[in-house]
Amino acid sequence: YEFAVINVPQVVKKAIDKSCIDLKDIKTVFIHQANGKMDHAIMKRLFKLYNLDTVPERLVPMTISWLGNSSVATIPTLIDLVLKNKVEGYKIVKGEYALFASVGAGMHINAVVYRF
Repeated sequence: YEFAVINVPQVVKKAIDKSCIDLKDIKTVFIHQANGKMDHAIMKRLFKLYNLDTVPERLVPMTISWLGNSSVATIPTLIDLVLKNKVEGYKIVKGEYALFASVGAGMHINAVVYRF
């Protein structure tokens, strides 16, 4: 938990900075759904790295409460559900930026900025 909360925001920030866009340009964050409390802590710490206190409410769709942790399938499943309008309040719009972030049990961290 602590490893992820400390390191994932740093890796995500590097991905955002390398993409030459601002954090505010990212409309949706698809994060691995291993632990809701951890995901919220990761997002809060990411925003603090940009000197921002508040994470926008409709930035991170969460499904862990009704799907659980489905391992490597969480992000693809989440994208599919959003595309099919199965996650209320979220949609994918062509031209918008999204962020994908994950951390694995082996402590591998991945982050990518993608433009739909």
